[in-house]
Amino acid sequence: MKAGRKERATLGTVAVLVRPVLDLALGRKWSGGEHLPKDRGFIVCPNHNTEIDPLVVGHYVYNHGHLPHFLAKASLFKIPVVGPILGASRQIPVERSSAGANSSLETARSVMDEGGAVIIYPEGTLTRDPDLWPMRGRTGAARLALQTGTPVVPVAHWGANELLPRYAKKLHLFPRKTARVVAGPPVDLSEFEGLPVTKTVLDAATNKIMDAITVLLEGLRDEEAPAIRWDPAQRGQSATGRDFEQRALPEDQA
Repeated sequence: MKAGRKERATLGTVAVLVRPVLDLALGRKWSGGEHLPKDRGFIVCPNHNTEIDPLVVGHYVYNHGHLPHFLAKASLFKIPVVGPILGASRQIPVERSSAGANSSLETARSVMDEGGAVIIYPEGTLTRDPDLWPMRGRTGAARLALQTGTPVVPVAHWGANELLPRYAKKLHLFPRKTARVVAGPPVDLSEFEGLPVTKTVLDAATNKIMDAITVLLEGLRDEEAPAIRWDPAQRGQSATGRDFEQRALPEDQA
């Protein structure tokens, strides 16, 4: 089954409105589009370092011929104008409850069964790493991939965070920034096929996904990521909220 007419029309209209603004605000340097599967649904796992990177990643996926479907906070669907657009374009609401999370994954599965691209931020929120490297991942993307056999395409981006730094309140328009985006080959999760989907398996699969994203980002930044991935729980940081930096433990206490 293909995407519905309403879904395509809504995403097409959003693209017509948003793409010129993005092109004006950000230069583009894209690569790796050949790694996005052409004949089946797939999961896209990007790093997350600015509140506007869904626009950048969505732009990248859409321009390569795929309709982007994000897992988004359920509260966004209640906002006037925004909510109806999210619903019409078949974005996927994520609830905090276990039942809501299972419903989100089932909706994502149906989108992929129809050949769609589902974009899941494995970090779950903006990275807490002080230097914006990918932090410890959550297991939702790995679970969905292992349960469905769907390929996971790692994506890294850098540059949009200079236009709107993490949790900033204003855009830094000048000088004009360049958004660099690269997709890598699907993550090889074959070693987990046929195994029970336990916490140990999910953690190991998630680490492989996060490693693949981090390697791509190292290439974009021409820097080496920290040897140990940032873990908010070990730093006394909350999973949500803008004041997480104030609650971080010093390096020697982590």
